[in-house]
Amino acid sequence: QLHFVESGGGLVQPGGSLTLSCAASGFTLNDHAIGWFHLVPGKEREGIACISSSGKGTMYVPSVKDRFTIFRDNAKNTVTLRMNSLKPEDTGVYFCAADPRRLCYSEFHLEEFDFWGQGTEVTVSS
Repeated sequence: QLHFVESGGGLVQPGGSLTLSCAASGFTLNDHAIGWFHLVPGKEREGIACISSSGKGTMYVPSVKDRFTIFRDNAKNTVTLRMNSLKPEDTGVYFCAADPRRLCYSEFHLEEFDFWGQGTEVTVSS
């Protein structure tokens, strides 16, 4: 079965940092843009960061821009989200998914993304 495996979540204090990893299972990432998504109970899954298939293009929503960094290692078939200056509102479950269109766009359309994993949970609390 083709899917991602997310890891790296946990409990962190406000202002702290976490690094989330996304590993592809059963397919290679090279031909896909990869997005990270944030899910909070009661709200829709929100796209927050994207990296193009080549790694040369990235996109962040304003709420995480300058705090989060997305990067990829196609040789290792992984994508990483470095999260700094974490806030309580960053709490939630984080997922990654792949978009075969290869590029990042100004808006996330969840229907374009595939290979969803189980997510990894992040709690930002003192």
